[in-house]
Amino acid sequence: MTEPYRRRPQTPRAGTGHRPAPGRARGAARPRLVVLRALGLGDLLTAVPALRALRRAYPGHELLLAAPARMAEAAAATGVVDHLLPAEAPGRAVPRRIEWRGPPPDLAVDLHGNGPPSHLLLRGLRPVRLFAYRHPGTPELPGPVWREDEHERDRWCRLLAWYGVPADPADLRLPAPCRPSPAPGAVVVHPGADAAARRWPAARFAAVARALSAAGHRVVITAGDGEGPLARAVARAAGLPSSRVLGGAADVPFAELSALVAGARAVIVGDTGLAHLATAHGTPSAVLFGPVAPRLWGPPGSPLHRTLWHDTTGGEARPGDAHGDRPDERLLRITVAEVLEAVGRLPEPGGR
Repeated sequence: MTEPYRRRPQTPRAGTGHRPAPGRARGAARPRLVVLRALGLGDLLTAVPALRALRRAYPGHELLLAAPARMAEAAAATGVVDHLLPAEAPGRAVPRRIEWRGPPPDLAVDLHGNGPPSHLLLRGLRPVRLFAYRHPGTPELPGPVWREDEHERDRWCRLLAWYGVPADPADLRLPAPCRPSPAPGAVVVHPGADAAARRWPAARFAAVARALSAAGHRVVITAGDGEGPLARAVARAAGLPSSRVLGGAADVPFAELSALVAGARAVIVGDTGLAHLATAHGTPSAVLFGPVAPRLWGPPGSPLHRTLWHDTTGGEARPGDAHGDRPDERLLRITVAEVLEAVGRLPEPGGR
């Protein structure tokens, strides 16, 4: 796989180093670096700056990502991951094991979470070094202090910086897809989310799609695995043919989804993976937030992106349950008119 980032790192923190494990013979197999990030698409994309930093710091290592098998195409699209190690668990839990063969890795990096489950999983690989946040449950591991109130991109870049690996949270763009968009210039509406708490009502998504279609926009509705009924209901209520729905019986293949988003006029979406894909491609987006504030998971500040968020707590970052079984009250405060106004203020694609 092409490794486009070869810049030498800055001087590392004393005792961490960017050198191969002692005693490695010249001409031996490439040292291996394993990263744990066994989560979804949005989680992978927010980790791209950290993955790029590791690639730059360890250009001679084989970079292996422990993540769900369905993330293989997206991992490859980052241009920095050599291989994916299938690893997953329900929800946001830590996998029980990582399939590992051969000698211990030169370095293991915990980009999954903070605590004994992920620390011990990686320690079980017997790495020469392990980068992780400090936790009282694993006092033998050094590392920086975990902060709850921190943007996800910043969190993992700060972890690496503590170990002497410089990382830029803004280094998050994906290369342009090689294939053409299935709907060039379309407005992409994604009504789904993996939890009801982050799912704006279908009737409101339909009203937005109907208004945009009436204004002359080509509107496409996207759906993840199992979200077909929701997407088709939105399309019907918006007066759109079923051919405007992509996905539903299964996820839209990543290559197709990436090309669609990269070539879109705009993306309208809740706090879910497609929002991060729009950010990664520099596609204008309107992102609707509910239980969690955009300062933790939102796009970077830019005219390209509009975040809609009604704070009712005076600044609390997580006022609701992001995995709750009903739409969050802050999400329900967002109106159709607000979304249409936000989309209307997005720059034209040529102004990116």
